[in-house]
Amino acid sequence: MFGLGMQEIIVIALIILLLFGGKKIPELMKGLGKGVKSFKDGMKDVDESTKDETKKDE
Repeated sequence: MFGLGMQEIIVIALIILLLFGGKKIPELMKGLGKGVKSFKDGMKDVDESTKDETKKDE
């Protein structure tokens, strides 16, 4: 995964835990999940509008 070993991932996770604390991490992940879902919905809308434009040109 991105050229990172298991030790590096554990160190990064520990640093994040120290910076944000255990209570903030679920809130951060929830916000990240909402952002990803919003991005996917936006990409789906763009894809559908592109298909509609292609059909109109034919």
